[in-house]
Amino acid sequence: MPLREYLRPSPHGIPVVTDRTERRGLIVELVIVGVLTFAFSALSAALALAETQLTAGIGQTTVALNPSRSDLALIDAVRQVMSVARLFAIAGLGAYLLWRSGIGLKRVGLGRWSPRRDVPAGLVLAAVIGLPGLALVAVARALGLNASLVPSQADTWWEWPVLVLVAIGNAAAEEIVVVAYFITRLRQLGASETGSLLASAVLRGGYHLYQGFGAGLGNVVMGLVYGRFFQVTGRTWPLVIGHGVIDVVAFVGYALLRDHLSWVG
Repeated sequence: MPLREYLRPSPHGIPVVTDRTERRGLIVELVIVGVLTFAFSALSAALALAETQLTAGIGQTTVALNPSRSDLALIDAVRQVMSVARLFAIAGLGAYLLWRSGIGLKRVGLGRWSPRRDVPAGLVLAAVIGLPGLALVAVARALGLNASLVPSQADTWWEWPVLVLVAIGNAAAEEIVVVAYFITRLRQLGASETGSLLASAVLRGGYHLYQGFGAGLGNVVMGLVYGRFFQVTGRTWPLVIGHGVIDVVAFVGYALLRDHLSWVG
């Protein structure tokens, strides 16, 4: 049977899969990718929050976002680089699965990037989310709804470039998988744009819950803004740039100014 008989048109240009076998395959793929990446992390984060809240309380805990992975500097460096490699592999997995299923990367905003167009859009997205996000962190911390966050500790020279790579890796993995891949697959399954957006945003908020309720809510808002941007423009690179800028500023900025940021911790 021709492939076109398995599909029907959709307003966003991503065909809805109607063949039952193909649909089951997409669902199985989503489950596997979710377990390997952010859906499983969301469940773990929710359990961590529940455990913390039932014991000391989230407001009495400290969470290190980029902790040391060994007391031995060389081992720590290797493990940090391995963590970065895993993030880029997650991003690559999402992009590869879309491409392998016949969806050109250009159709999900991952074609050749345009610095003139994507960088300004990314910086605007970073400002829209990053500045209110700082205020939300302060308020949530003051209300005891967030853990004390330690974004980074850079005590040796090699940690600075690693922090930047971690920030870029986080951005690539989250935006490519949680937005471009996840929303595209839900579109193929016939989910509405609103439903896909909400699912993506809730997933993003979920795997940040280990930081506290404020972090979860803030990332849901970020997911709504970034997801809608993707749905309207079809561009993913500005999301990666915006997210990367936020994380670089948070990680490197905290490491530089941590003695003056007691309101975070």
